[in-house]
Amino acid sequence: MLISIIEQAILILASGWLLTMNVRVMQLFPRLLPLTTGLWFGIVTIACVSAPFNIGPGVMLDLAEAVMFVAGLLGGALTGSVAFILAAGFQFLVDDSGSSVSIISTTLALLLGLFVRYCHQRGWLTFHIRHLLPVILLLHVIGIGLLYVTVETQLKLHLLSMTIPFLIVAVPLTLMLIFIIKDAERRQQEQQALRNSQARLLAITSALPDMMSVIDDNGNYLDVMADNYIFPYDKDMRVVGNNIRDVYDTLHVERLMHFITDTIRQKKVTHMVFELKVGEQWRTFESVAQVLESDLGGHRAVVILSRDISGRIKDETDLRIAAVAFERFQGLLVTDKNNCILRVNRAFTEITGYSEEEMLGKTPAMFKSGLHGKAFYRDMWHDINIHGHWQGEVYDKRKSGEVYPQWLSISAVKNHQGKISHYVAGITDISAQKEDAKKIHHLAYYDSLTGLPNRRLLLNRIKQIQTDCTKRSTLGAVIFIDLDHFKNVNNLWGHAVGDKLLLHVADQLCGKLTEEDSLARLGSDQFVLALGARANNETQLIEQLDHYSQVLLNLLDQPYTHGEQSLRSSACLGIAVLDSSEQPPEELLRQAELAMYAAKAGGKGERRFFSPRMQDVISERLLLEEDINRGVAAQEFCVYFQAQFNSNNDLIGAEALVRWQHPIRGLLAPGAFIGVAEAAGIMSKIDRVVLLRSCEQMAIWAQTPIFKDITVSVNISPAQLYQQGFVEEVLKVVQETGANPTLLKLELTESMLVTDMHQAIERMRRFKEAGIRFAIDDFGTGYSSLQYLQQLPLDQLKIDQSFVRRLPEDNSSLAIIRAVIAMATSLGLEVIAEGLETKAQRDMLLANGCRLYQGYLYAKPQPADQVKTLCEIK
Repeated sequence: MLISIIEQAILILASGWLLTMNVRVMQLFPRLLPLTTGLWFGIVTIACVSAPFNIGPGVMLDLAEAVMFVAGLLGGALTGSVAFILAAGFQFLVDDSGSSVSIISTTLALLLGLFVRYCHQRGWLTFHIRHLLPVILLLHVIGIGLLYVTVETQLKLHLLSMTIPFLIVAVPLTLMLIFIIKDAERRQQEQQALRNSQARLLAITSALPDMMSVIDDNGNYLDVMADNYIFPYDKDMRVVGNNIRDVYDTLHVERLMHFITDTIRQKKVTHMVFELKVGEQWRTFESVAQVLESDLGGHRAVVILSRDISGRIKDETDLRIAAVAFERFQGLLVTDKNNCILRVNRAFTEITGYSEEEMLGKTPAMFKSGLHGKAFYRDMWHDINIHGHWQGEVYDKRKSGEVYPQWLSISAVKNHQGKISHYVAGITDISAQKEDAKKIHHLAYYDSLTGLPNRRLLLNRIKQIQTDCTKRSTLGAVIFIDLDHFKNVNNLWGHAVGDKLLLHVADQLCGKLTEEDSLARLGSDQFVLALGARANNETQLIEQLDHYSQVLLNLLDQPYTHGEQSLRSSACLGIAVLDSSEQPPEELLRQAELAMYAAKAGGKGERRFFSPRMQDVISERLLLEEDINRGVAAQEFCVYFQAQFNSNNDLIGAEALVRWQHPIRGLLAPGAFIGVAEAAGIMSKIDRVVLLRSCEQMAIWAQTPIFKDITVSVNISPAQLYQQGFVEEVLKVVQETGANPTLLKLELTESMLVTDMHQAIERMRRFKEAGIRFAIDDFGTGYSSLQYLQQLPLDQLKIDQSFVRRLPEDNSSLAIIRAVIAMATSLGLEVIAEGLETKAQRDMLLANGCRLYQGYLYAKPQPADQVKTLCEIK
């Protein structure tokens, strides 16, 4: 019996192992698992039936009921049925006396197992030993009971005596079989759960846009848990067993090892942002690390999750820039598709005057100024909805009620379905630009001081008047006004007083205008009147203009009071008839200007009507100007010298006088061209010729003993004295020609010195340092005063010939001459009289102390060789 017990125990243990292997092998075929499990349960049942406990003749006990119970309990109906069919079939084949009892016993065991399984599924009992033990006892008691009923009477007592030993063996074996199989199922479920968890983890990590790896504290790759290789290295280099030093450069290795060490030391999640060069550009990466709780291979390790965040960094940068741009520059407004305001920026609140809270939830209609009609907004929204954009100038209203111009740009924002979801509007307050445009227009067409039209606008007004005159067959006029001696007002009283005088003149002239007339200011002291229709014929117009111009002259001649001073602004007028002809406005203005200059030539307070003869005069003047330039280039200008003598009739010097040896008109004196040359600004060219030729002659005369000590006087013009570089130019000519600078005398007029006394003195002193002397020409005709005579480094005063010619009859001229001589004597200056023509004049000058003379009495201006002959005769 002991051997049978051992065999049954081995069968039970073997069945547990077989069933465990079956579950492990058949997990890949879940639909076949119940069948194979039933097959194995049937085989074990057959084995148990084949090796029973032999109690006596015809009385055998086995654990087949236990196996069948477990099959129903753990395998279910399908598994139990397969096992039962196999076991029952075997018993039928054996067909012994106890087969029917065994079949009934296994059937009841299977049904009991299924019932307990059902109770377990409903939650009425568990697989705890306290619930299973009574059921298993009941199972085996039923089996023994069935056997007890079927055995012979003499064997029943023996069966009862073996019941307890059998139960002691059968019950633990049954429990053992249940727990072995449950443990195998539990292990299998845990393994399956682990495999599922690993699969889920693999799916999750594979779906992440990151690279996940496990690295120990030596930098060795222990695992690569994701296949997203984002770094610029071959993925084959980052395999388990390799070291980070085999993958990255030294700088990144040091950075990564420091990151791993910090993560292990801090025992918390750490972050690192770094840059690596990918191709030709640098990209930004972010790594997150977490230390593993347990050691791997005796080393601490971390899990590192890395991703490329270059795009995110760029997006964040773009967002920051956009946020700054949204707040700093143009006024911006965002609405939903229903035009409800969702957001505005600070610039928008500053422009409109509304706070953000006052605008949110409302529509932009709150800004309407009322200046645009429905058609305007209808066209605007048509463009927005059709083209997605509109921009233009709009007048809106601020919170204060002020209507202002703005440049408005509206764009429609569409969603992924192509439908409009939002509107974005940008506004720019162009009030300042509008104001600037007005100012620019005013500067372009109006005088900044008086506010009157300037030349450009005047020409437009003249054109308009011409058009009106053509339509109405009438005549108008253009009157050019130039104030007399306005420059003196600026020089004596300053520009502020001059500006006030100009404003006064403008006010006076504006009072004489009609609605058809226009007044403009062209220059510092020049005004132009464009008169509308005045008459139907020229005779009538001339009569009206003659009277009107006289009224203007009388008006302008009225004094203007400045403080205690009374200033007058007399003027000269030039008048041109404005008719319906096709003459350009510029030509009419030029005609009036020519007439004005003709009036000025007649003196103060004059007026002239334009005539074609004035045009001829100007043409002749322009031709002469061109001829002068040609003569300078052709070296036709030469120098004549007028000798200067002392009272002993000794030659002491000569004055250089320019002459023009014209190829057609012959020798021309200065009066024939000086005025035009000065007005045209080309006198400085002639002055250079005179200076150069004079210095060249001085160098020639220096070689003749009789001429070595005579001085040469050269006149300089006002333009030369204040010209930049004039001093250097004169000294250069003296040096290059070899002339003696101590014998060169520069003659100035009194009027030249009034312009800028300080600059004149500074330049004269520089000449004096070089030895050059100075004389005042035509002394007594200008602004002679002791003050400037004391300040100027002068050497000589020249008495003007206008006083000399009146001698000896004119006592007034004599008195002036005596005063000049006395003044010069007191200041230690030489005195020379020019324009002497008679011996009586010389005797009177000599009697009053003047011992130096120049004039026709001694010599006329003549070429240098004739001066030498004259000296030899003397």
